[in-house]
Amino acid sequence: MNSNQFDQLTENQLDNKTSSNSSDPVSDPIIEISDLSFYYGEEPALQDVSIDIFPQRVTAIIGPSGCGKSTFLRTLNRMNDLVKGTNIQGEVYLEGKNIYDDDVDPVKLRRLVGMVFQKPNPFPKSIYDNIAYGPRLLGGNNRENLEEIVENSLKRAALWDEVSDRLNKSALSLSGGQQQRLCIARALAMEPHILLMDEPASALDPIATNKIEDLIYDLKRNYTVVIVTHNMQQAARISDTTAVFLTGGKLVEVGPTNKIFENPESQKVEDYITGKFG
Repeated sequence: MNSNQFDQLTENQLDNKTSSNSSDPVSDPIIEISDLSFYYGEEPALQDVSIDIFPQRVTAIIGPSGCGKSTFLRTLNRMNDLVKGTNIQGEVYLEGKNIYDDDVDPVKLRRLVGMVFQKPNPFPKSIYDNIAYGPRLLGGNNRENLEEIVENSLKRAALWDEVSDRLNKSALSLSGGQQQRLCIARALAMEPHILLMDEPASALDPIATNKIEDLIYDLKRNYTVVIVTHNMQQAARISDTTAVFLTGGKLVEVGPTNKIFENPESQKVEDYITGKFG
């Protein structure tokens, strides 16, 4: 199977997955990870991680600093490919296709699996040009289409009402919380099916954090969201599934969020959640 066939197969299958309503859950996982290990040089950052991620759900990744949470997130769209001296073992399947196969184009993969980083990183351009940047790179230069993409993306990111009258203003003039929602809108403009978020609210004040959390809750109606967070209360509030990583890059337990927080199977997980270590 060549990369073009992979692109078409994946997009068609994902369209079928995401056409359902989140109140009507799909039982098959959208991502299947098996025996995943990742190394920086000879140092393991992840060890034998196996987990399924389900569509139109929010999966929270929690654990102490240095346990491999962000590294794990970046394995899902091959962002770690950009780091020299790394090595990966195991398999990451997106709709039955191993994303680490030689015929998979990482750039095309990242269109389907978008990412939002810890600190807002708007381009030093206008609000409009930030959103239109990606579609233009793909050849979308029709002004009417771009205007529709910009408006729809900002609406999906719950930002349109706040910026619709100043789209030509610099994105750097926005508040921190607005900049982060702009970055989410910029990712959504690429029409991803999966959205990865690496501590998207850690640099924001409580009011802006609340808006991001409300947005994530709304986004799962149409997207699969995987979020890394140090804030266990945040994970409990917004996620459907929680995965707990502990020292050494090991996935200790994964399950429904209420079970993980109220009745975990692992004593290590209970000790971490109750603050006895970590």
